[in-house]
Amino acid sequence: QAGREIRVMVSSDQVSDDQSVVMARDIAKKIEAEMTYPGQIKVNVIRETRSVEYAR
Repeated sequence: QAGREIRVMVSSDQVSDDQSVVMARDIAKKIEAEMTYPGQIKVNVIRETRSVEYAR
């Protein structure tokens, strides 16, 4: 793959599922317009909620 993947971590309380789809598309279009590269670049927008609790 040679590093042709971009992962964008977004906060689930600030970005909805629909907004994350649009964001991935916008980032991909901007990369196409501004860069020259062989092959393709995969854009992942990761929207997740993490809950961490500690037992003592």
